[in-house]
Amino acid sequence: MTINLKKCTLEDLRKLQEISYETFNETFKHQNSPENMKAYLEKAFNLEQVEKELSNTSSHFFFVYVDNKIAGYLKVNTDDAQSEEMGDESLEIERIYIKNNFQKHGIGKYLFNKAIDMAMEHNKKKIWLGVWEKNENALAFYKKMGFVQTGVHSFYMGNEEQVDFIMVKTLV
Repeated sequence: MTINLKKCTLEDLRKLQEISYETFNETFKHQNSPENMKAYLEKAFNLEQVEKELSNTSSHFFFVYVDNKIAGYLKVNTDDAQSEEMGDESLEIERIYIKNNFQKHGIGKYLFNKAIDMAMEHNKKKIWLGVWEKNENALAFYKKMGFVQTGVHSFYMGNEEQVDFIMVKTLV
């Protein structure tokens, strides 16, 4: 199995929109109403929103390919692109999404390690993320990777308020 990472550019806009929509839907459709999923997907992954995020110089998107097939993507944020005020010494992992048929092959860990490398290259002292309290697989993964919960914030799925755990890992 060959794994490659490719930084996304504006030329990747439609492909990024497609995989964002697909992986988010695969991950959360079974735990949310169709109406709330539809509302969220249309808001978060419309072309204008994806282009805005992709154009932000403090946000970085990467496609991960397995044997030359797109398997998922990673989004990290620094500075003012972070979704919470965490300071200049922090890097946020906003999204690690892997297509269902590529899960359980170490790709999430590969992307996580790439995010750690980026944080270290930019002299960040901590890496953090928000994860839905009901996303048990992700919670277990991040705890295993050394993250600890430090807080919570609200997240809206359509009109339903949900809770994300804020988890932080201090880098040495």
